[in-house]
Amino acid sequence: MNPGETAPVLHPDCISFLEYLSHIRKYSPHTIKSYHNDLIALSQLFATTAPAEVSAVHIRKLASQLHSQQLQPRSIARHLSCWRGFFAWLSNHRDVSNNPVLGIKAPKQGKSLPKALSVDEAVHLVEGSLGDSAAQAADHAMFELLYSSGLRVSELVNLDLAYHRDATYTSSGWIDLAEQMVHVTGKGNKSREVPVGAAAVTALQTWLTHRPTLLKSEKNALFLTARGTRMSARLVQLRIKAHAQKLGIKSEVHPHVLRHSFASHVLQSSGDLRAVQELLGHASLTSTQVYTALDFQHLSQTYDAAHPRAKIK
Repeated sequence: MNPGETAPVLHPDCISFLEYLSHIRKYSPHTIKSYHNDLIALSQLFATTAPAEVSAVHIRKLASQLHSQQLQPRSIARHLSCWRGFFAWLSNHRDVSNNPVLGIKAPKQGKSLPKALSVDEAVHLVEGSLGDSAAQAADHAMFELLYSSGLRVSELVNLDLAYHRDATYTSSGWIDLAEQMVHVTGKGNKSREVPVGAAAVTALQTWLTHRPTLLKSEKNALFLTARGTRMSARLVQLRIKAHAQKLGIKSEVHPHVLRHSFASHVLQSSGDLRAVQELLGHASLTSTQVYTALDFQHLSQTYDAAHPRAKIK
């Protein structure tokens, strides 16, 4: 809002809806603020058209206006979701039986490709985490394992030193260094076994020499924090981001980037989409096929850089 401009005034029904979401549904202040912004367009419409008289034509026109303002499909979808909820609430609190937002769809969102590091960047990232301290040994082992086996960060932090089961606890994932395999339970409670590369095995063996120095009450967890508790996904995210920045890697690096890099690099080398699907634990091949686009991107970049007639001079 520019200096001198007054804040848009919401329609009383919109205000009542926000109060309902805040006090009854206990929505967060951040969500309430977002809904407040999404309701401005509706309030402006209500200045000339009563809520009970709003039709699907009005809603399509509003959505079209948002699109013309260069709003992303995701943002338009959020507006529509807010408006749909508002009219559903209105039907229970006012003499309004029609929900004009039902059946209105946002523009299709373009599928964004997953971010993957180049092979050199991935190797630089994991090798650059070598160090003598227990924290550095843990980081090196975790980063190597993420890239070696394409694990989700949730799968990584849930790994145990070995399979354990008693009356109160059953391991959902564990490492088997003798077999160089990692056993994990992924989405949909689906179990899989994934090979562990030699570099990751070496890093894990080094970490295991440090692990007893941090061992306290948590006996099963493979990776421990400095306080002896099980490593958290958030801490892994912070550590890998800080490590990448320290190395000067320009890409935004988080644990899932190593999973994407694993999938992309294995597919580039093998061309076996089904194998990558199994290694990632995808229930559907459709989820894995996005990496074929990354592979094509890599091939296109190689062609553009190498072929003398790739670009018009």
